[in-house]
Amino acid sequence: MNIRPSDVKQLPDREEAKTALALLRQWAETATPEEVADLDPAIARLLPSGVVSNYPMLSREYPEGFTTDEGYRATLPDLQNGPSSLIRGAKQHLQHVGISNFRLPIRFHTRDDGDLTLETSVTGTVSLEAGKKGINMSRIMRSFYKHAAKTFSFEVVEAALDDYITDLDSIDARLQMRFSYPAKVQSLRSGLEGYQYYDIALELVESGGLRRKFMHLDYVYSSTCPCSLELSEHARQARGQLATPHSQRSVARISVEVKGGDCLWFEDLIDMARQAVPTETQVMVKREDEQAFAELNAANPIFVEDAARLFCKQLLADPRIGDFRIVASHQESLHSHDAVSVLTEGATFAADSLDPKLFNTLFHVG
Repeated sequence: MNIRPSDVKQLPDREEAKTALALLRQWAETATPEEVADLDPAIARLLPSGVVSNYPMLSREYPEGFTTDEGYRATLPDLQNGPSSLIRGAKQHLQHVGISNFRLPIRFHTRDDGDLTLETSVTGTVSLEAGKKGINMSRIMRSFYKHAAKTFSFEVVEAALDDYITDLDSIDARLQMRFSYPAKVQSLRSGLEGYQYYDIALELVESGGLRRKFMHLDYVYSSTCPCSLELSEHARQARGQLATPHSQRSVARISVEVKGGDCLWFEDLIDMARQAVPTETQVMVKREDEQAFAELNAANPIFVEDAARLFCKQLLADPRIGDFRIVASHQESLHSHDAVSVLTEGATFAADSLDPKLFNTLFHVG
């Protein structure tokens, strides 16, 4: 004999649920949205064309007078700094995570013109351990802004790096500052002067407890093809035929590790590049300067291989420079393609693989 306990609840069947739903909808037709929300906001989903409402009604006015205190800020959600259970994808160590190209005016020490304020693009990144969800990106900017009013040198960059390693509780970090550096350059013969602008970047990297300093320079020059020069002269001498050699605007990206000891100024690296390849593009030019530039190119014809080796010779001779890389691009007027070369010294910049867009970035727009 089966005995059914009196406290066992009977689940409603489909017909009973259908009747209850019809009754609920009938009530909701005459109820206000506030009454529906007060009973259960989810009821709105059961109504024809119903949408869940966040009643009581939310304010649509911006609360200008609202202020926050420490208690309120503690209640704000912070998913980026949440537990490892929130990590999406593989729980892997990230070498770099941060922000790129936040800009502000920075004052720099220079060798020849005192202090100079330049618009600067800053990139700041830190390492992220495998078990951490993310970082607070704004802390990188806040840490950097603490030093923004100072006149920058590598020592100030180091202080800024120290701050955001501490603020973000990280092991490794990188800070890079890019800017266009103006320097007055004299024309070859007329005595005129004009501003040449050099794309320069300072970089400070801390990895595995080792801190290293780097400087990057884009140097723009003219390259006259030695082969084209000889062929032009042959046409003149053998056949009395006027011919001109081809030359083109060229760019070398020189990246150097700055070693301890004496300061390596921006101007020092520019001077080394100019001594290696003196056919730098000109700013102010009169006819005598244009003629001088043609003569200078004829006296210094170079293939792209020559350019890399000439820059290398200058860098090797300076004790302030450690490892380095030279990437040169001659944007040919003869061919529809460019001639390129890469030369590295030391292990820092050596790489079997290159960024597929690397040579595309070696393009100077006047």
